[in-house]
Amino acid sequence: MKKIISLLLCALLLASAVLSGCSGDVMDSRKAEASKDKYRNFYEIFTQSYCDSDGDAIGDLQGIISQLDYLNDGDPNTGEDLGIDGIWLTPIMPSHSYHKYDVENYYDIDPAFGTLETFDTLVGECHKRGIKLIIDLVLNHISSQNPLFTQAAMEVVDGNLDGNAKYFEIHKKDYFSPDTQVVALGDYACEANFSQSMPEWNLNSEATREEFTKIAKFWLDRGVDGFRLDACKFYTNKETNGEEFLEWFVKTCRGINPDVYIVGETWSGDADIEELYKSGIDSQFAFKYATTSGTIVEFMNTQKGKALVSKVSGYDEKMRKANPDEINAMFLSNHDQVRIANALESKGLDYEKFAASVYMLFPGNSFTYYGEEIGMTAPNPSGDANYRTPMVFDSDDMPKIYVQGAGDTFEPPTNGGVKQQLKDKDSLLNFYRKIIKAKLQNPEIQRGMVVSTPDMGDDTVGAFITEYDGKQVMVLHNFDAENSKQLTITDEMLKSPELVADLSTGKEKASLSGTELKLPAHCSVILRVKEA
Repeated sequence: MKKIISLLLCALLLASAVLSGCSGDVMDSRKAEASKDKYRNFYEIFTQSYCDSDGDAIGDLQGIISQLDYLNDGDPNTGEDLGIDGIWLTPIMPSHSYHKYDVENYYDIDPAFGTLETFDTLVGECHKRGIKLIIDLVLNHISSQNPLFTQAAMEVVDGNLDGNAKYFEIHKKDYFSPDTQVVALGDYACEANFSQSMPEWNLNSEATREEFTKIAKFWLDRGVDGFRLDACKFYTNKETNGEEFLEWFVKTCRGINPDVYIVGETWSGDADIEELYKSGIDSQFAFKYATTSGTIVEFMNTQKGKALVSKVSGYDEKMRKANPDEINAMFLSNHDQVRIANALESKGLDYEKFAASVYMLFPGNSFTYYGEEIGMTAPNPSGDANYRTPMVFDSDDMPKIYVQGAGDTFEPPTNGGVKQQLKDKDSLLNFYRKIIKAKLQNPEIQRGMVVSTPDMGDDTVGAFITEYDGKQVMVLHNFDAENSKQLTITDEMLKSPELVADLSTGKEKASLSGTELKLPAHCSVILRVKEA
């Protein structure tokens, strides 16, 4: 009798394993490996809004240090952190503006944020946890209050073009088209596309390039792992070839640190992005898939899973022709855009979760905007400051941080802050943690080349197979918001498939019995060849 009972128990356990209905058990049996290369799960921090350590109503570097264990505790297998292994800091250099994109001194930290010594501590604490730290670097323009420019302005007004004028796009007034914004300097003017408080560098000037070399070396020598380059689209003008300048800068940085990671902001069409990839830059943000009206949200609403996978894989393939080492940079929103939850929250938590798994599971690097993981919304869809409200770590003790001064208003996320969501196993925050852990358990997802986009016989299902280091994984997304799918994984797709991650957004779980996959509504799964 005991022998029969034992056999029955074994059979039940075997059936449970085959049906793989519990994604947590499946993932718990796999080991996550910390990233050692440029492939990372990045987290964008708007420094002023993240965490205030000294009670002055301004977020600062020490505040970020105090929250690093929330982002990454140094062990990818604890399951007690978010799993972030890359941080992008928006500008931290001295500036009178709250956003700091008009830099007054490229060699220091804004006093409201801390000191260079505090920054050095942040770098060390990040590296201790396996986090790469990149900083925003503004090379298109400068602050009108930067001493280099104020000196140039005085000299030019006095008729001297042989001094600091060489650093900037200063020409006779009739050089510029009538619709070009400029800073007037007597008979001359300086180009200033963004604002008259942001005059533009002359990127062709040897003097400028010498200065940029010193700036890059200053920060890379301090341990910075790379740069996010602002406004790359505007590098090109009447006399400057943006691709040539970017190629020069990338090579210069790699001469200082061969492992430097550089990602560019090119908010433009594919042709412009493709051209700049020829420079050898590692990444450029895939803007057309992001935002509340971008392709991901659009195709979620129309349930076009197959079409989205085709578009993204085609885009990636095109950019790799321009740069074989390209690392795509997918995201949903950033500091310049309405938060993604503004578009998805009213539809249901499953929409927010599913959007996360869709963008984060494509090959390349994902960039998560702080607060996205807890469903933060913008209190008003217009005005950049509304996209940069304070991070909510505890919705019962709301942060006293003001983006543009006292009087700012904002509400806690619908489902609470970090503290509250950590206690809820079904929260958006815990779903983000699960996605990142799945990526660390299956490195082929980020690093792999898409070798196939199988047709699953249903336009609502998007599927692709990536290959890296001789191993393949298959990712499937069900864009149908209501109906589960019964799918067959053929040998031509993946032989002896094994379900290794179930990213279900609702109560129904995915299951795999042999080659038959049940894929619930708004669910993503990861399959790989079963190990012997």
